[in-house]
Amino acid sequence: MDSTLARRMLAASTEITRLALSAEDPEAVLPLVVRRAAELAEADLGVVTVRADDGRLTVEAAYGAPTATGPLADPVGTVLSSRSAAARVARSGVPVVVDDLIDDPLTAPYVPASLRVYGPFAVAPFGTRERRLGALAVYRRRGASIFTRVAVDVLTSFAAQAGLALVLAEGSTARQRIAVYQERERIARDLHDVIVQRLYATGVQLEVLERRLSGRLDTADAARLAETMEQIDQAIAEVRATARTLRSADPETPAQAPALDDSMRSEVQIAGELLGRPPRLEIDGDLSDVPVAVADHARAALREALSNVVRHAGAQTVLVRVRRSASGLLLQVVDDGCGIPRDVSKRGLRNLEERAVAAGGRCSITSSPDSGTTVAWEVPLSASPA
Repeated sequence: MDSTLARRMLAASTEITRLALSAEDPEAVLPLVVRRAAELAEADLGVVTVRADDGRLTVEAAYGAPTATGPLADPVGTVLSSRSAAARVARSGVPVVVDDLIDDPLTAPYVPASLRVYGPFAVAPFGTRERRLGALAVYRRRGASIFTRVAVDVLTSFAAQAGLALVLAEGSTARQRIAVYQERERIARDLHDVIVQRLYATGVQLEVLERRLSGRLDTADAARLAETMEQIDQAIAEVRATARTLRSADPETPAQAPALDDSMRSEVQIAGELLGRPPRLEIDGDLSDVPVAVADHARAALREALSNVVRHAGAQTVLVRVRRSASGLLLQVVDDGCGIPRDVSKRGLRNLEERAVAAGGRCSITSSPDSGTTVAWEVPLSASPA
């Protein structure tokens, strides 16, 4: 490889890595990835595609070189067939290069209309062997020179390095997110269990004082005391609303109780990002009218149970089952991991049990190295817990 080209590729890879690891949203790096890929390959168009569960690829970012003749159609949002060359490369990890998209039988049947103005084509796997994100492809206008072996090697190396940077950034972001959520839960518990209780105790003491001094205070002092008690009640309501918001899985959720089924899905999605595979979620029954206090306890219980799975279980499969009946709400988290190690702190398990008791229910946990762990958290709905 030419030393100048090697330096350019190294500089581009370093730039991508630095941006990916510093960006809050790794997907924001994709436009730079395709731009640098197109520049390195001297292509008219670069696109990066992301693979869905069904094998199809969607173009997430594209870059058209300013030197390209004529307007270039914007392919972003284009869905490629699961049988396309790019999809096969994403699955196999083996790059593909063709002289003409339209004439080559490998690619001709699967070229979308927006890409039919291109001829020479090369595509390389994007990601790592363990975490294949999709494919990185470059195109030249029909009639242009074909991609050389050196160009394909450069594209393949750059795609691998850029993909690795994105995978590392995803892991870093996920770890940061769980740390933020854990801190939010801790603050919410402190607000509810400490601040609210102290405010409530203060309000009770003022009520007792008001009764004792009944008829002995002048009108102004009595009004001031009544206003103070109203302000305490309002403060309790505001703190509880803030605690509910902090316990939401979505930091952008407004200060109101989120829909329980949506927040359950969010918690499962976050756990899936950390586990590398999504837990299976089964919701049976209507959760829309579950009392807010019960929903808060259930949401936090699911987060605690999934957090234990992420940290300790080493599970291959995880099932989350939520069942609403006429009389109660049942939450089950089942994993096929190694069970709960004896030397692990039981604080999280105690939190699960305490929340169930606070909601008037119970929590049972069975665990063994052979069969994994099952958490069954069940509370009644006949009465609203405190």
